[in-house]
Amino acid sequence: MDNLTQIVADINSILWGPWCLIPVLVGAGIFFTFQLRFIQIRNFARAFKHVFGGLSFNGEKAGNHGMTSFQSLATAIAAQVGTGNLAGVATAMAMGGPGAVFWMWLAAFFGMATIFSEAILGQLYRTKDQDGKITGGPAYYIKHGLGSKQMAAIFSILTIIALGFIGNMVQANSISTAFTSAFSIPSELTGLLLILLAGFIFIGGIRRIAAFTEKLVPLMASIYVLGAVYIMLINFDMIIPTFKNIFVGAFDPSAATGGIIGATIKEAIRYGVARGLFSNEAGMGSTPHAHAIARVKHPVEQGLAAIIGLFIDTFVVLTATALVIMVTNSLDGKTTGIMLTQNAFIKGMGEAGSGFVAICLFFAAFSTIVGWYFFAVQNVKYLFGSKVVNMFSVIVLCFLMMGSMLKVELVWELADLFNGLMVIPNIIAVIGLYKLVTKAVKDYNDNYTKGGTPIYGPSESLTGVLAKIEHKRFSHKAKRNNQHEKTH
Repeated sequence: MDNLTQIVADINSILWGPWCLIPVLVGAGIFFTFQLRFIQIRNFARAFKHVFGGLSFNGEKAGNHGMTSFQSLATAIAAQVGTGNLAGVATAMAMGGPGAVFWMWLAAFFGMATIFSEAILGQLYRTKDQDGKITGGPAYYIKHGLGSKQMAAIFSILTIIALGFIGNMVQANSISTAFTSAFSIPSELTGLLLILLAGFIFIGGIRRIAAFTEKLVPLMASIYVLGAVYIMLINFDMIIPTFKNIFVGAFDPSAATGGIIGATIKEAIRYGVARGLFSNEAGMGSTPHAHAIARVKHPVEQGLAAIIGLFIDTFVVLTATALVIMVTNSLDGKTTGIMLTQNAFIKGMGEAGSGFVAICLFFAAFSTIVGWYFFAVQNVKYLFGSKVVNMFSVIVLCFLMMGSMLKVELVWELADLFNGLMVIPNIIAVIGLYKLVTKAVKDYNDNYTKGGTPIYGPSESLTGVLAKIEHKRFSHKAKRNNQHEKTH
């Protein structure tokens, strides 16, 4: 077992290393940022208004016709905000110093353009399943956009394994470990609670998942961030030095930590970018499953919502964890992961800090379980149809129970491996179909925002859009021919 764990770990060091996924994902983000003329800056205010302008935590019920834009966003954020925001950032800082946070921010900034593009493609290639329910995701734009059934099937299989099975074992294990540490609750009892709660939500389908995420996600993020803000306020004299250390540490880790970490600039970049991408999931192909089924007036609107989702994940929740660790001087070069985060909150809140982190981790990890389950189900339906969903749900619950009771390093390594493999077919498709994204943005800017008639109608399929484009092109050609005949 130890040998297999080491083999997978070695593969991950290459896959998530500086010569594979990191340059691919960051490069994709830079590519889309320039292609879309810094959409994450130009349209940020519009994106914020779209998400929060008519905010309601008790919106229209989801169903066969999909979710509201906010429900889809909440489901996406539920998947994004997980153990990576509480434990992943701590690991990155322990290995790369405070400068790793700067590289997380940079990766997230460019990742906004990537996740924006993924959401639009999810909208364009959405369809209805055999039960008449709206569905979508990378498998659909890989199959119909790139014309590769094989690659779409590979992506779906990887997603089912990475998110539905192994990934959810990791989340369950994190919850169990935190509750045992903070409250001495047996892992078996935690596992039982998990499968009861998860089973209740799974049985309710899309309607219950949407109702759960639109209420829990805002509450979860608000409580955690408020706790972090409280600690920052009582340590306000450390806030400016903290930001200084983050920026100095990005280019000189030893100067920022006095050498206690022993990190180099290479390690700051590697761990910062890798953990940042793992947390925000830009380019991974997970969040398009939620954005695809949003009910919006134009596909670009959901792309803008996706930008806000990544902003909340990285620049709000993940940054809150990093700042608490820094203002409480908890970065000691010895502690890492969730223990480092718990120690920081204990310093800031007293002994109540350990329980606070455990409860917040429960909500963050459990929301990720729900989000990842939903994404995996979309791919189960794509490959096998709706009939096997109930059986799949039972299998997922079994994996949750196993994950809460076992602590196997191999499971964590496999989660990193399959999440990384998911990226490859998805990012090929997103870059390959970038012209559709730019056309959608042009239509949004030239027609929709100016009160004209957009080519891309409310949640319309790409088939209808392409038919409109061809009709418009044919009409212009016919008009030019008529004018030419009149002049002669």
